Amino acid sequence: MYSSLKENISALKELFANSADLTVREMNLNSSDNKKAAIVTIEGMCSKDTVAISIIEPLLDYKFAQSDSDSMIDEIQKSVLTSSEIVKFNTLEETVMFATSGFALILLDGTKQMLAIGSQGFSFRSVTEPESEVVQRGSREGFTEPLRINMTLIRRRIKSPDLVFETVTVGKNSKTQLMLCYLQKSVSENLLEKVRDRLNGCNLDTVLASGYLSDYLEDNSSKSIFSGVGISERPDTVCGKLTEGRIAILVDGTPSVIILPHLFVEEFQSVDDYSNRPYYASFIRILKYLSFIIAVFLPGVYTAFAQYHPEYFPTGLLIKTSESISQTPLPVTLEVFLITIVYEIMREAGLRIPKPLGHAVSIVGALVIGESAVSAGIISSSTLMVVATAAICSYVTSPMYPTITVLRFLFITVGGLFGMWGIILATAIVLVNMCSKTSLGVPYMSSLAPFSLQSMRDVFIRSSWKKLSKHTIKIQRFSEKEED
Repeated sequence: MYSSLKENISALKELFANSADLTVREMNLNSSDNKKAAIVTIEGMCSKDTVAISIIEPLLDYKFAQSDSDSMIDEIQKSVLTSSEIVKFNTLEETVMFATSGFALILLDGTKQMLAIGSQGFSFRSVTEPESEVVQRGSREGFTEPLRINMTLIRRRIKSPDLVFETVTVGKNSKTQLMLCYLQKSVSENLLEKVRDRLNGCNLDTVLASGYLSDYLEDNSSKSIFSGVGISERPDTVCGKLTEGRIAILVDGTPSVIILPHLFVEEFQSVDDYSNRPYYASFIRILKYLSFIIAVFLPGVYTAFAQYHPEYFPTGLLIKTSESISQTPLPVTLEVFLITIVYEIMREAGLRIPKPLGHAVSIVGALVIGESAVSAGIISSSTLMVVATAAICSYVTSPMYPTITVLRFLFITVGGLFGMWGIILATAIVLVNMCSKTSLGVPYMSSLAPFSLQSMRDVFIRSSWKKLSKHTIKIQRFSEKEED
């Protein structure tokens, strides 16, 4: 930056191309030489009342004893303003970052030093219950878009100086602020260094959501359809993972928080598991694993049995299924494939259209894909039931829905072409792929592969809190075992 106030203002206006939301309030301070100053803000990012009452008014009322610009900047910082957040800086990059983050900037003629005063006042969505992670007995608070509020939601639950927030900026144009969140005594320095290196290696122009960073944070993301990056919108979930030595990444502008490392078994865990009694939590967890298997394999196995292995059906079911299939014009594989595609189209339409039209889509879908299609003999009732059952089961573990959908189409295709032998071979390939995947060097299938008897107390079943609280298993131990 320059020492001249006029040059600094011209440089900022040129940098922002005279954008309509860049506001500059020039003034003369009460000093011996009537020193010129300016308040620079981005309209809509700052609270106008805060700027007027807490910044402009004190500056105009204060009588400066010195006329040296650098001394006046120090005097403003230490004696004039009462704001709790005042930062001194002198570079153009920091000027842009502070201005676009909702800070009010004080520029003074005759010095390169500037002040950024926290006066954020932009509108944002209030803290509400997250729609994607609904619980019965847990907290009703979910993350929101502003970064500082999300930090507060975590700090309120972990009142320890061991909790650290570390600032990182990514995106060449967006300059998106991230916060690495971890417990200093629990986290592995090796894992923390890996996350820092990968974020520093992110060369994206804009980062507008947590999904932008997934490919940079995953190990060989292109080689697996399973994600080694956990996403959560619940502060209580994030806090629980931090105690295990995980790293949370808060992204400004999105309510989704990234959790690393992430394991396969965690897709079947929820906050409700730890709020209910162990026997019921274990039942629900087993139900989730069963639903995942049904959602992935049922349409493919049905296709393989109906086309290549009808002898595997019980006699009564075989007669009913044969009658139903014989009345439809399409082959079983094509029938299952088409119904599944139509269901996915309906689901996508239900997500994108305005809410008032959602009921209309549901009614049309029920009539077209349901009664009318079966009555007209276009699709069989048994096929419709199989696809519907798999679709319902896929929502039990909704975070894995994209993975389940891809695997379902894979097994339908393989089952229709090669029968059960093709499904068995495809299953073996998927399992090998899952076991070879890692998340920041931690095996994705821990604690199943490599097997850990101690950590099995919270995999298929959930032990009582008396057992779980005896010894907290740190996530880095799995990677240490692999290195050994």
